[in-house]
Amino acid sequence: MTATAVKDAARTRAITDWRPEDDDFWAEGGATVARRNLLFSVLSEHIGFSVWSLWSVLVLFLGPAYHIDPAGKFTLTALPTALGALLRLPYGYAVARFGGRNWTVVSALLLLVPTALAALVLRPGVSYGTLLAVACVAGVGGGNFASSMANINAFYPQRLKGWALGINAGGGNLGVPVVQLVGLAVLATAGAAHPRLVPLVYLPLIVLAALGAALKMDNNPALKNDRRALPEVLREPHSWVVSVLYIGTFGSFIGFGFAFGQVLQVQFHHTFDSPVKAAYLTFLGPLLGSLCRPVGGRLADRHGGAGIALAAFLLMAVGTGIVFAASRAHSLPLFLTGFTALFVLSGIGNGATYKMIPAVFQARARAAVEAGADPTTAEHDSRRRATALIGLAGAIGAFGGVLVNLAFRQSFLAGGNGDAAYLAFLAAYALCSVLTWAVYLRPGAGKIAAGTI
Repeated sequence: MTATAVKDAARTRAITDWRPEDDDFWAEGGATVARRNLLFSVLSEHIGFSVWSLWSVLVLFLGPAYHIDPAGKFTLTALPTALGALLRLPYGYAVARFGGRNWTVVSALLLLVPTALAALVLRPGVSYGTLLAVACVAGVGGGNFASSMANINAFYPQRLKGWALGINAGGGNLGVPVVQLVGLAVLATAGAAHPRLVPLVYLPLIVLAALGAALKMDNNPALKNDRRALPEVLREPHSWVVSVLYIGTFGSFIGFGFAFGQVLQVQFHHTFDSPVKAAYLTFLGPLLGSLCRPVGGRLADRHGGAGIALAAFLLMAVGTGIVFAASRAHSLPLFLTGFTALFVLSGIGNGATYKMIPAVFQARARAAVEAGADPTTAEHDSRRRATALIGLAGAIGAFGGVLVNLAFRQSFLAGGNGDAAYLAFLAAYALCSVLTWAVYLRPGAGKIAAGTI
């Protein structure tokens, strides 16, 4: 099938052949099709992230009339994080089973459920159990990430995966600061008594995202559900290493994004004694982290993901040390400086670690070809295994966000501040640094090393 035929087939949403590693195919039409799918994938994933992180904003509206203490609010933000993590694995398989375009439409429309429920129940007098149930359902927004990333991974050649996955994920991650800006706008105009306006803003946007996917996206034939892929990935030691590293990067980003507003209100209550004051700052960190994710992907394309990830983890440990010192000294400027650095570095680390996923299996494919395997078969195996690992690592990594919120909850319950949580984060980043160096960067680390990963 020629590249021109790809263009024609794309208009009917029925691509029958896809060869992104073929330079002529890519130049004559493949790149155009891939960019169009990337654009609408980003839109849908962006709104999914906004719905997933909706309760990081709504908890700022839950004043004394709702009778919920800080620990209860951390639970409200932990639940959607947990469900989103669980859904990432089946969502990653769904895009291969039903097609990238088809599943993007379905997963976008599913976002109507938690959004409409939040708009219906949010009022003083609602039971805490009801709020927990509705918050948990918002986890469907977290599942979108895995299907979106698996879909875009199949569209792009190896040399551009870091950039493409970084753009896709970064554009999706921007949903976190955007929903926080929407919350700020509602707080500043309508006031804290009108939290239902926040989810109502998203109902028409969800419909538009689903419509755009239906009209403009394609089902890629390279995505085929292979039940053998997950068992193969589970047997690959590097799958678990990359998943742990993703806990440290994405888990930090989403966990901090969900918790930061509450941390400011509790730890620096005299400065942030109203929700609107906290909301003025909560979006800045997630915004910077989202914008830096494609930067991490691009750096990983050029210099290898392992080296960039190691640098990010080491600097995140330094940033955590600054936050801990600021907490002890009750210094708000130093606290904000340290947390801003953590958001930026987690974004860069996100891009680097996701580049490592397809790179691991590409390195395996090269080794198989050198041993006599058929190049086409080896490339196909590399892509299907990478798709499976994107779902697995995304699910495991998202649980890092749950751990961040639980760490803050326990720290504030036990000591009235976040100091114990900061020490736990410092230990986690030190562990990730050692793991990255030992597996990928130390002399004699093996064939899968910094130059290829």
